[in-house]
Amino acid sequence: MQRPYTLHSLQKRIKSVLLVVILIFCSLGVRLFVVQIINGKNLQQRATDQWTRDLALTAPRGSFFDSTGDTLAVSYTTYDVYVRGREVKSPTHTATVISELLGLDLQSTLEKVSRKNVSEVLLKMQVEAEIAEKIYDAKLDGIYLTENVGRYYVYGNLLTQLLGFSSVDNVGQAGMEAYLNDYLVGEDGYSYVQSDLQGKEIGGSIRYYVGGIAGDDVTLTVNSKLQIILENILEKAYTDQKAKAVTGIVMNAKTSEVLAISSKPSFDLNDPPRKDLATLFEQSKMKAVTDTYEPGSTFKILTIAAALEAGVTTLDDHFYCPGYRIVDGQRIKCWKTIGHGDQTLAEAFANSCNCCFMDLAQRLGVDRFYAYMEKFGLGQKTGITINGESSGILMPKANVKTVDLARMGFGHAIAVTPIQLLSAVAGIVNGGVWQTPTVIQNITDASGKDVYNEKTETKRVLSEETSKIVNQLLQKAENKTADYSFVEGYNIGGKTGTAQKYDENGHIAQGKYISSFIGTYPADEPEYLFMILVDEPSAGAYYGSLVAAPYGKEFFSELFEFYDIPKDDPSFVQEEVIMPQLTGYSLAYAVSELKKLGIEYEIDGEGGTIKQQLPPAGTKIYKGSVVLLIT
Repeated sequence: MQRPYTLHSLQKRIKSVLLVVILIFCSLGVRLFVVQIINGKNLQQRATDQWTRDLALTAPRGSFFDSTGDTLAVSYTTYDVYVRGREVKSPTHTATVISELLGLDLQSTLEKVSRKNVSEVLLKMQVEAEIAEKIYDAKLDGIYLTENVGRYYVYGNLLTQLLGFSSVDNVGQAGMEAYLNDYLVGEDGYSYVQSDLQGKEIGGSIRYYVGGIAGDDVTLTVNSKLQIILENILEKAYTDQKAKAVTGIVMNAKTSEVLAISSKPSFDLNDPPRKDLATLFEQSKMKAVTDTYEPGSTFKILTIAAALEAGVTTLDDHFYCPGYRIVDGQRIKCWKTIGHGDQTLAEAFANSCNCCFMDLAQRLGVDRFYAYMEKFGLGQKTGITINGESSGILMPKANVKTVDLARMGFGHAIAVTPIQLLSAVAGIVNGGVWQTPTVIQNITDASGKDVYNEKTETKRVLSEETSKIVNQLLQKAENKTADYSFVEGYNIGGKTGTAQKYDENGHIAQGKYISSFIGTYPADEPEYLFMILVDEPSAGAYYGSLVAAPYGKEFFSELFEFYDIPKDDPSFVQEEVIMPQLTGYSLAYAVSELKKLGIEYEIDGEGGTIKQQLPPAGTKIYKGSVVLLIT
């Protein structure tokens, strides 16, 4: 028999139901708290992701400028083109139009626009604004464009190694583009658009933009006009001398600021040879800071400066050159095998006499010689803000023999980078103060505020008196061994160099040389330094005076014209003579004829008959010029 409900039991049941209801509401409350408060932001983001699409807006890279404000590299807007196959109503029509606009293969494009199983497919990157406008006008279903930033180098193949280049995704890959990438990249922005569940933009929806911040701008120390002059000369030298490579630097001697710097061969920065990685790597190298070489006679500037400063020689000194020195039982030749005879220090420097510089190095001794070389910055990086700088090669002092020291005196048995040597020369000729070479003037943010300035080291390495003497010697040497750099009416200092190259095993590479020239102007208080290195010239000559110095003349001539620099001595006129026919005649006859004309000569070979002469017969040259006789 069923028990009848009582008031008490009914109340009990009602309480139980109410308790269950309360528990349900509490559970719902907790769930709502978790959803809205704890996971609210995350869920909101997930919901937003379902009805919005965000497109990255790449921030423009910072620009490059030269020291005069001339633009070198800028960013510009390009477009990436995508297709969403699910939205394409007429694949054939869309593929036909878009392939023609983008210059793509029709069949491949048709296959991409017909894909329904993927959200979107990339058709082409870095499309120019003009083409993008035509795509917009075509109103093709399923075709979308996103903005990004491209890179344009105003002068194309100018400053190839220094500027470098960036990738299609806005990352610096070489040169200053890579070295300063963190400054240049900027902060990307975003574009949000409302879309349906398939990712299709909802008509009439609102777009939201979060703007990016442009990268910092970089102002370099280079002068674009001097850079053009330099690179034209390097290209000419590369072609004329049939060289492996040619490197050049123009530097402000007073500040060690690099005014122009380059190597040839090079490439157009707007079209890097990305498919030829070996060429891309080799031609991207800033050889002026990465490559080391045996300097030869240009190094004599450092040796004579150290010897004068240390007091182991004076201008009154005399040196006798029989054509060789015996050091540690080894016979070391002077370049003039018949010898220079008796000569003053100034004459020995002008003659580039190896014997004299062997003597000077030995007078200094290993300890003092190394002390000065270290002051001049050898065996260590200069600190220039360019990737890949080498330290050069300075033999461990403990291992140096007398014969090694003798060879170092005239620029052998030692290796330097071009920037090392030119920085050392700057410190010698500018009054005796070495400074860190620089290529960056400053870096500024979007508001124009400086965010980076070069920090440089400055140290005195010579007295002002010694510096003056070296400048005097350089001017006299320019009229002798560097005579091909002579510009009528202007006082130029100069020194040439010729050095043999070595193979991988450390043996002399026969027939392979580096010909070089360093020039200064004005000779008494230099402001401009010019350096050129011709690596493996193969057009016939290899002496620095014949191969490299003439390009010094071209550079200074253009420099004087560009800045409208008046002549130092307008009345001075250099006498010209005609190079006689000497090929096929005896060496004795050739020497006699050259002496009559006041022409200096260098002899290559030990034969008695002239096989070749440089320059050839009939060439106009200045009296006092140095010619090459090959026997």
